[in-house]
This record gives sequence, structure tokens and C-alpha cells, in this order.
Amino acid sequence: MTKEHANWSPYDNNGGSCVAIAGADYCVVAADTRMSTGYNVLSRDYSKICKLADKAVLASSGFQADIKALQKHLAARHLIYQHQHNKQMSCPAVAQLLSNTLYYKRFFPYYAFNVLGGLDTEGKGCVFTYDAVGSYERVGYSAQGSGSTLIMPFLDNQLKSPSPLLLPAQDAVTPLTESEAIDLVKTVFASATERDIYTGDGLEVVVLNRDGIRREYMELRKD
Repeated sequence: MTKEHANWSPYDNNGGSCVAIAGADYCVVAADTRMSTGYNVLSRDYSKICKLADKAVLASSGFQADIKALQKHLAARHLIYQHQHNKQMSCPAVAQLLSNTLYYKRFFPYYAFNVLGGLDTEGKGCVFTYDAVGSYERVGYSAQGSGSTLIMPFLDNQLKSPSPLLLPAQDAVTPLTESEAIDLVKTVFASATERDIYTGDGLEVVVLNRDGIRREYMELRKD
């Protein structure tokens, strides 16, 4: 097992990779479709992306049973919110809910590494990245999963996100157009697939903008 897989047990299901990029008026969330355990591929057409609200999409990598339990819990909490407030949660509200949910389970955490993407109340793209116990940050782009150590340096080189320590604070959204962001996501996955055995088979890309949500698919290598 190579160094980039050091944090991943060979018995994890659904390793893979997830990426999100926020733009001025859009957000792109993408994940590969391979579900595997060690060197066994269980499915080549499995979606790692879950729609939580009209303007919030969650991509998760990690242990499949924990991811499903987490998604089911979030869906139930969002349904309660809709009944109480007669509206859907905004993406920043979903981000706080996810953080609280993960932190509540911090002593027996969900083995799930999440990246949440969507549009905020002003219509700007937003991306929130998490660790396993709920610590999160709003960023311009992020990657999670077994391929993240390969993907993040590529994104850092291309997007050059401003430091959160800069004063005055700078907007974290990326300067790319929507089509450029989609092309970049496809490029980083094609690259990661060459080096990460848990990433491959297919790529699912979800694009959120003022017109709603649409999905695109691309083939990746299958070996």
C-alpha cells in the first residue's frame, strides 16, 4: 500500500475521491463511482453524491454503512426543518447541521469524510470541508477521500486559494467559469485514477446554479 493510502484500511468500503469547487454563481461537486473493499471492486456504478436540499449537495467517502446512516439522519432533520419553517435549509445551514451531527458522535464517529457544496443565500457558490468529528471550514475548493492527497496539490496549483489569515478577508470563490471548473474536475479525476486504486470506473459531476441542479457523467479507467 502506497504512502497516499496510509490513512485508509484495506477493509474500507467506498474509498474513492470527492471534489467540490465554488464559483461566483455556481458550485461543482464530483465523485467517482467505484465502490471497493481492499482490492475487490464491489460496484462500478455507485453514486457517492447525495442531494440534501435544492441548494446543498453532499459528497462522502469512507465506510459505506456509516455514510448511509449519516445521510438518513440528515434527511430526517431536514424534513423536520421544512415542516417547522415551511422552507428548505440554505447550504450554510446544512453545513452547520452536518457539523453538529458529526460532533455529537465524536466519541464513536461516523467513518465518513465529507465535502458539502451548494449556493448560499446570496447565490454565491460555497464549499464546506470536514474532518470525521465535525470540524469544518468554508473554502473555495476541497477534496476528500483516498485520492485527495493527489488531487489537492493539483487544485492548489491551479486555483491558488487566498489564505484565510489575510486581512481584509478575501472571497474564497474561484475565478473560473462554470465550464472551466467542470473541465478542471474532469482533469483531476483522470489524473488521480492513474495513481489511486480506489478511484476509477466513472465520474459523476453535479452542477448547482441559479437554474437548478444538473448532472454529467464521464468514463474513467476501469483497472
